[in-house]
Amino acid sequence: MMKPSSNYWAIVPAAGVGRRFSADIPKQFHQLHGELVAQHTLSRLLSITKIKRIVAPCDPSSGYWSRVRATSNSRVQLILGGETRARSVLNGLVAIQQDANPDDWVLVHDMARPCVTCMDINKLIGNLEEHPVGGFLAAPINETLKLVTSDNKVTKTVDRNRYRIAQTPQMFRAGMLQEAIQSMLENQLEPTDEASAIEYIGKQAMVINGRQDNIKITRREDLMIAEAILQDQEKQGCV
Repeated sequence: MMKPSSNYWAIVPAAGVGRRFSADIPKQFHQLHGELVAQHTLSRLLSITKIKRIVAPCDPSSGYWSRVRATSNSRVQLILGGETRARSVLNGLVAIQQDANPDDWVLVHDMARPCVTCMDINKLIGNLEEHPVGGFLAAPINETLKLVTSDNKVTKTVDRNRYRIAQTPQMFRAGMLQEAIQSMLENQLEPTDEASAIEYIGKQAMVINGRQDNIKITRREDLMIAEAILQDQEKQGCV
């Protein structure tokens, strides 16, 4: 008897205040290439037809969401976010619990990564669909890496070929991811991303090479970089 195929869900945490961004308006509601940042991000996920539902843990009462056209799509659900990213993701996992199986796939993506390409998302899904744990998109490091002390003295030049910049989406089995995040939080530990929670319970995530232009908007100047990236992606036809 064939094993039933897994469903795909997405969680896009958007409850953070973005302190490093230094603006009155949360970064996901800033204008970028003719749309709000959140619109770009959600529309790219919506184009992946395998994804049954996109859950966005956030402040649903914010009037800015009415300006994000994608939220009117029946596959997008706004729910209350948590105090931290991990708690927001956990809220998202609880929100899909009634409809999702433990072996279903959950793609967690940053709302502030509007430049992710559909090709990379499909690459992630295609490479991991039979994997027991999951993995994430990552980019190689092209700069020289230095190990430094707390007072900024160089102690070693490290082999950059052994390091990757973790990106999103990060895709893991729903039940396993929920167990991993809950386990860390119960031990007063805060996972920096979903993969670190998976590592905490002794599982190994796979790294799938992604594009360098899948940047996260963290500071104001990142909007200008993202604008140039989106323009270039349109020219290349690789959105």
